[in-house]
Amino acid sequence: MTSPTTLPPLRASLLTDDPLELFARWFEEARELSRMEYPNAMTLSTVTPEGMPDGRIVLLKELDARGFTFYTNYRSAKGRALAQHPKAALTFYWDDLARQVRIRGPVERVSSEESEAYFRTRPRGSRIGACVSDQSRPLGGREALEARYRAMEARLEGGEIPRPDHWGGYRLLPAEMEFWQAGGNRLHDRFLYRRNGDHWAVERLAP
Repeated sequence: MTSPTTLPPLRASLLTDDPLELFARWFEEARELSRMEYPNAMTLSTVTPEGMPDGRIVLLKELDARGFTFYTNYRSAKGRALAQHPKAALTFYWDDLARQVRIRGPVERVSSEESEAYFRTRPRGSRIGACVSDQSRPLGGREALEARYRAMEARLEGGEIPRPDHWGGYRLLPAEMEFWQAGGNRLHDRFLYRRNGDHWAVERLAP
């Protein structure tokens, strides 16, 4: 088990030109070295249609050169927020490594083909759950939800579960990425990348 004190200080020489490459490196180290069950857990922060900030934990499902992809119900609170204000922030924190990454940028829906492909990889129960849950809406009781689940399960009888139109993916396209690593005496290391056209500008920030 690696503790934060054994990590080398975060110096400019350890950075990459593309912050997505640095994130991929940190993410892999979090998967290998931390005790977290879900190192891909991230706080998704949005603004409600009324202008109130809102946050919740979601799971990163894909990372590529385009950005960070997660999946949800488009009719959920976060879906409604993103429909009104299609920008968001992501925050990763890996306690064992004393590292944090903050990401901000516009958000877009992924293609229906991508959503369909991912939906088919989910466990059967999770697919049924996505169909029967009116996420974020008032629910009279758990019994009603479980009854809808059982009814759909019985109706399909082991057949294919179609992806509902209201369920799919979003991709955050990073415009800013900040890498933070704890340092002694609260003198932490922080580097902020800002997208500048096809390139990234990076600067050190005071802790």
